[in-house]
Amino acid sequence: MRLGHPALIDLLQRAYSAEKAAAFAYIGHAASVSDPNAKAAIRQIEIDEWNHRSEVLQIMEAYDIPISKKYELKFHVLGRVISASCYVIGRFMPFYFAGRLESGNVCEYFRMMHFFHELGIKDHDEVLYEMGIKEKEHEVYFLDQIKEDKLLPLFEWIFSWGRSNGYNDVDLDKKYPIEESGKYCKSD
Repeated sequence: MRLGHPALIDLLQRAYSAEKAAAFAYIGHAASVSDPNAKAAIRQIEIDEWNHRSEVLQIMEAYDIPISKKYELKFHVLGRVISASCYVIGRFMPFYFAGRLESGNVCEYFRMMHFFHELGIKDHDEVLYEMGIKEKEHEVYFLDQIKEDKLLPLFEWIFSWGRSNGYNDVDLDKKYPIEESGKYCKSD
């Protein structure tokens, strides 16, 4: 079956490639931190990103959606550059920008769900919900690592993400069940 939804196709292709960039970035991030607990947590997040990439590919293959060579190249280079930069930009910025990135990624998966629902397809609700929630868990982890840092208020003011700003409306303490998760990320 082929999808007649260009925005959904593009979002799937972009998400597939961006997950590789994130995984590459977390390889460098994990290697650049000295705390063994942070290192282990970031490595687990890297594994989660590889798993998300695999899940997105399975969805793409079900609808004969090709991998975008353009996105693959772009995000490959971006992920490698970010990975290398983690060694030189200090502790705060890798945690900050990882959290900011994850905050935006949450809605990617809920938007995919919305797009599939526009086509009357609910087959992927569970996996898309789980990936969206997992991205939120990543966001919360990264923010928790820097929540007391003196740079956070400045970066939050400049980049519109932090303790009081985010790019999604998911609250892990008050999660909607899968059946009601269409309420998430409606303003995007």
